[in-house]
Amino acid sequence: MLDINGTLVVQLVNFVVFLAILNVIFFKPVGAAIAKRRAYIDGLKHDIEQLQLDAKTLRGQAEERRAAARRAADEAMGRARVEAGAQADAAISVAQTRAAELVAEAQAEVGREIESARREEPRIVNALADEMLGRALGSLA
Repeated sequence: MLDINGTLVVQLVNFVVFLAILNVIFFKPVGAAIAKRRAYIDGLKHDIEQLQLDAKTLRGQAEERRAAARRAADEAMGRARVEAGAQADAAISVAQTRAAELVAEAQAEVGREIESARREEPRIVNALADEMLGRALGSLA
């Protein structure tokens, strides 16, 4: 059998006291430091997740603003095209009106010149006939 003597009891008491001292001096402070470090790491992890969420939200807002700006620019370009088209149509209309006026003036001038030429036609015909008769009679004499 096993003989339990005083040395074993003293060694057991010594071991228990040693464990109690280790617990107070080493295990509790190390455990507290580990818990503190875990809390710090968890806080950093939470901050990183929050910052990532904020960044994602800001990216979404920036994309919405970009899309809104793109739509506004497209609308402004459309309005500018419509306005430019209206201005071009107005300019074309003015030019066509002026061209029609010039054509009418030219036709009126041509009509006056034709009328003048028709009024002068008998005199020119008579002068031409006299000239031809004079030449014909002059070459006979």
